[in-house]
Amino acid sequence: MWDRFLRACRREPVDVTPVWFMRQAGRYMAEYRALRAKYTLLELCKNPELATQVTLQPVNAHRVDAAILFADILLPLEPMGAPFEFAKGEGPVIHHPVRDRAAVERLRVIDPEEGLGYVLDAIKMIRRELDGKTPLIGFAGAPFTLASYLIEGGKSSNYALTKRMMYNEPETWNLLMSKFSEVVRRYLHAQIKAGANAVQLFDSWVGSLSPTDYEEYILPHVSSILKDLEKTGVPVIHFGTDTATLLELQKRAGGTVIGVDWRTPLDQAINRLGTDVAVQGNLDPLLLGAPRELLGRRVDDILQRATSAAGHIFNLGHGILPDTDPDSVKFVVDRVHSHQKRA
Repeated sequence: MWDRFLRACRREPVDVTPVWFMRQAGRYMAEYRALRAKYTLLELCKNPELATQVTLQPVNAHRVDAAILFADILLPLEPMGAPFEFAKGEGPVIHHPVRDRAAVERLRVIDPEEGLGYVLDAIKMIRRELDGKTPLIGFAGAPFTLASYLIEGGKSSNYALTKRMMYNEPETWNLLMSKFSEVVRRYLHAQIKAGANAVQLFDSWVGSLSPTDYEEYILPHVSSILKDLEKTGVPVIHFGTDTATLLELQKRAGGTVIGVDWRTPLDQAINRLGTDVAVQGNLDPLLLGAPRELLGRRVDDILQRATSAAGHIFNLGHGILPDTDPDSVKFVVDRVHSHQKRA
């Protein structure tokens, strides 16, 4: 049933719960590691043929119900005027962090075709290869998460520089967020036009904020993206981590599907969010390394908790970790797909 995932996103009946995984294409797969031995991460992202190959690897291996574009949330930074690299063992490194008004003003609001045409080409190529058998999810990073990397210069444990700008220079902050919001909005529209069947907004680090800060500094900008995308009729997934205190605000910001991480029991999240949105989640990625008996019980528990949802897509609360056994991923897919029959 090729549209199982899309039907669940739209809160329509499905034969079984659809399942896909964040970072389902990546270092835990031998096929991916073989390519990474030859190419850098950015080379894989910027080559549509290679990006297509990587995107299809988990679809072919695990029979997941959706493919997600192989790319990186930071790709828009370079054409905006903020080059970066992935340093070995350190993750992304921004060469010139943006920490004042002048630097924010220099950032360009780009059209996706300017410097991200290779992503759009990959989407078109992937859709041809999928041939109507599996839907494709496009994605982008949300303004706060992009701003965090750009201001901090890379990963951060407390986002001190980011919050300092947010609190002390609200006009500069809003200018930065407005630029990111417009770039991301255009980027996701372009992905849909290129053939993405659904899109996901990754706000990976927004859980570091209080509800008050989210409502004041984040929600208006995220809403300008999501509410506009909803008009396309394409499912829009709004995802964040550590967002137990933000779920209602995320729903208000927009999205037809709300991602829930493992810190919030799924039935509690559904009660808070209501039945006018679908939910996605919410297995702890580390459970993929647990004994099969425990892993199976936790998968079943999530599926049972999801019975009150108007629509549910099974996923992790964040991405697959590099040392995950691929057989565990396949085990979860089979367990989810067989749940209704066993129940």
